[in-house]
Amino acid sequence: MVAHGFTGSVDRPAVRRAARTFARYAAVVTFSFRGHGRSGGRSTVGDREVLDLAAAVGWARSLGHGRVVTVGFSMGGSVVLRHAALYGSQMHEGRTEARTDAVVSVSAPARWYYRGTAPMRRLHWVVTRPAGRLVGRYGFRTRIHHRDWDPVPLSPVESVPLIAPTPLLIVHGDSDPYFPLDHPRMLAAAAAKGAAELWLEPGMGHAENAADEALLRRLGDWLTAG
Repeated sequence: MVAHGFTGSVDRPAVRRAARTFARYAAVVTFSFRGHGRSGGRSTVGDREVLDLAAAVGWARSLGHGRVVTVGFSMGGSVVLRHAALYGSQMHEGRTEARTDAVVSVSAPARWYYRGTAPMRRLHWVVTRPAGRLVGRYGFRTRIHHRDWDPVPLSPVESVPLIAPTPLLIVHGDSDPYFPLDHPRMLAAAAAKGAAELWLEPGMGHAENAADEALLRRLGDWLTAG
């Protein structure tokens, strides 16, 4: 299951490239989050997108796939963390059909409302301003909901402690222009000892566009090792 980043979609070349590489290891399901590409609705920038992922995981299980794993990039990385927490064994006495069996979060933020880099300040302008949302709609094919979060959803770092015993891998580039390395380190530190693995990738930028073939193959190896 591949979950793209904000302003991405199933049709974007980087998402299709990741899906092709993962397809060498197992069947792959890709989809566009609400408000992205050809999907209906409006983006809530990582909040209700967890419902989209849960529906996709449940659909994959309905096709007969006994083991389903999730890989998310940037916004999708935050969504796979929240999804694993909300639909995992710690939140449900009986595990649901929307559960995941392993999680990879790539280039995800640890906390909400981060504005510490120029790209994130631009992103907040796109999300919070009427003119920015017009740019999102017509420039990036992303329709963004105008309402603020209410309530504020569980943050990625708050989600991590709830994911175990589901295997978790956190991947982040040391040249990421959006989120510096304190984000992945904070995520990894939130897990119980030994419950999460952290890969800090030298020279890597941000999300699916920066994930080269070698990294995607390593992710495929990790996901199919369990």
